[in-house]
Parts: sequence; structure tokens; C-alpha cells
Amino acid sequence: MKRISAGILIASLLTVAAGCGNNNNNASPASSEAAPSSASSAPASSAAPSSDAPKKDVTIKVFQFKVEIADALNKMAEQYEKETGVKVDVETHGGGEDYNALLKAEIASGSEPEIFNSEGYAALEPYYDRATDLSGEAWATDVVNSAAAPARVDGKLLGMPMNIEGYGIVYNKDLFAKAGITELPKTLTQLEAAAKKLQDAGITPFSTTNEWWSIGHHTINVGLSEQPDPIQFIDDNKKGTASFKGNAVFEKWINYVDLVFKYSQKDKLTTDYATQVATFASGKAAMIQQGNWIQGDIDKVAKLNLGMLPIPIDDSGKAHIYTGPANFWIVNSKSKNAEEAKKFLAWMVTSDTGKSYITKEFKFIPALVTIPATQEDIGQLGAAVSEQAKEAGGWNWGRYPDGVIQGWGAAMQEYQGGSIDKDQLFDKFDKAVKDIVSK
Repeated sequence: MKRISAGILIASLLTVAAGCGNNNNNASPASSEAAPSSASSAPASSAAPSSDAPKKDVTIKVFQFKVEIADALNKMAEQYEKETGVKVDVETHGGGEDYNALLKAEIASGSEPEIFNSEGYAALEPYYDRATDLSGEAWATDVVNSAAAPARVDGKLLGMPMNIEGYGIVYNKDLFAKAGITELPKTLTQLEAAAKKLQDAGITPFSTTNEWWSIGHHTINVGLSEQPDPIQFIDDNKKGTASFKGNAVFEKWINYVDLVFKYSQKDKLTTDYATQVATFASGKAAMIQQGNWIQGDIDKVAKLNLGMLPIPIDDSGKAHIYTGPANFWIVNSKSKNAEEAKKFLAWMVTSDTGKSYITKEFKFIPALVTIPATQEDIGQLGAAVSEQAKEAGGWNWGRYPDGVIQGWGAAMQEYQGGSIDKDQLFDKFDKAVKDIVSK
């Protein structure tokens, strides 16, 4: 396979990943996110770059959320222990679990992980007192600047970006061909026409889920990112001067939501994330709203011929996929083994073993220009994301504090089940923001 320069790949991906929703808005996060208001909430002070060899007989606890890489991450941890003598204990909580709530409970119990995850922006604020400044680490100069944006506060880099990801409508090219779909849908009307053709051919158009995070913040982000000025809308929404109800973009967005729910499998209300992906991977459905992170799980089931469609909410033909830094590795400054944790992260992105795991096993699009990747490494979906990245929208749900997106997810579950209508759904969106932001 043709080798892709990691620098070119990531630069194109992160044209918009710094956080605004479309090509017209590239404001710095600093312009819309408040800095810590007191010394007690300020980011942890910078520690000296880790340079000494790892200590023996040390255990680093990693509390991470990405279920797709759990097995491979455990294997990588075993390899690190073989090479250094340092044990890395990985605990994974994701999928249908509320990772942020579990992390808070873990910390409250007195069990402080050395490394944990955060999406950055508002989600990182509660951990300013624990997030070690990693700006002085040797690898920090290799991070594409916009990939670091959600975790950069007052000039300090408070986390290592995990990877770059993008999502849209993943589709099975062979099932499209079987249904006689010769032109890829670019508008909402064309998407429905394709869904009808699939249905008429005896193929379930969409595999969807009832997981709050998938139908919640991933789907809602489409409406946020398609605002004329996503950051301004979010700021106004948090202030109570803009609402979801009556918003022109969300009035169109709901039509896409209705289409997906209408043409999904019958048991969607009881389908979890793993089953959703397995249904698609086994060829029982032609489309799935997910991202390049499902490549590894699909490959375990079958070698499918895949592509990724932008998500249309109207007939303008201006649909997009959505890209961003998936998450950050945060080094806990409260841990006595923080320096060893920094060494583990450095090994992950600088050693041949670590870099191989990132691309070949995790199927990650790397966020550092020094980690090379090929289309063969990152898969068809990673390549599809990179191809569309210049026109992509951003990830904006992280600009809301923890608790808001959970409220959105619960409302979407009610709407999917038919217990509330569109106006009630939008009211619940606004209420979820008001309930958390006004506290």
C-alpha cells in the first residue's frame, strides 16, 4: 500500500479539528473557554521532562475508556513490562458505561490512577489540579498544534492527544451495489432514496443503537457543527440566549435523525454498541453512523469493502464528516508514580513497538507527525477520513460541561422510543444545558 506521510495526513485532518464546526470558523479555544478562576483550580505546575530509565517494580494504573483498543492496549502494556520491568495495569470502562462518572468515583474512593482520559475543553476543567503539564516532554513538539488545542490551557499542554478520529455514515459498498445504488447519496433526499432501495432489496439500511453517547453527543454534534458559527451558538446556548428549539439548523437536523431511526433494524431500542457494530460487520445492514474506530472490530468479523459518507441534514449538498482528537492521556500529578507514567507515554509514541501498536493494532490515525502510517495500517475508514478531512466539521460536544451530554443522550433515547416528540426533545436539550451550566 502507498505510504502516507503522517505529517500530510494529520495536517489535512486537523484543518478543522481544533474545534469549530465548519470550514469558516477556526477560532482558538481560548476565545470561548474560560481560564481557571483561582489558584486551586489552576493546571498542575510543569514537571521536568522524564529522561531517566523506568524504575523497576512499579505499577502504573491506566484508567481508560476506549473499549475498541482494550485487548491491544493490554498486550502493549505487557510488552512494556517485558522491556522495562514496569507493570501497566489497564482498566477499561467505555461503550455503554459513563466513563466520567466512573472516573470521579475512582478518584473519590482514594484510588488514583496514574493515567486517565479526558476529552479536553470543559471536560478537563475538573481535573486542572491533577493534569500534569506535559509541555516539556520531548514528544510535545511533534504534536500537531490543533490536535492539542482542547487540552492546551494558558499555554500548557495538559494531555497527550490519543489519536485523530472522524465519523460519518460508514457504508458497505458491496451491499450498495447489490441494491443497485450507483450514485452515492449527497443529500437527505438521496439518502432516503438509497435507504428505500436497500430495503426493497431485502437489506436493512441502517444498524443503529440505543447507546446514549452514540445517538446523543455524536448525533447532536452534527447540528452543533453545522451552525453558521458553532462556537458562538454554544456560548449563547450556555448563556441562555440561544436554544435548540426553533433553531433553523436543528429543525433540519431532526429529519436526518428520523430517517435513520425509520430505516434501522427492528430491535434498535435494545441494541448496544457492540451488537450494532457486529450487525453491520456481519453484513446484516448496509450503513452505520460511526467512525474509523470501528475498523478493528469489523476486521475481526469480516474483510468488508467500506466507505464513509458525509452526513446530510438537508438537500444543499454540503454534508460533512466530523473529525477531532478523540481523547487525551492525562498524567495524574497526585500520583507518586507520575514520572513513571510520563515515561510510559513517551515510550508509546517514540519506541518502534509503541508506534506499531498505535497504527497497526489500534488502527489509530496518529496525532504526532513522527508516527508514520499507511492506508494498510489505519484501514479503509482511516483513509476515508483523511480524504474528506479538509471539508470536515469539528467536534463540539466537549465544550459543554460533564452532565449535559448525558442529559442529551437520555432525551434521545426517549425520542427514539417514541415517548416524546420533537419539541419536547429540544426542550430537554435546553434543560440539560440549563440544569448543569446554571449550577
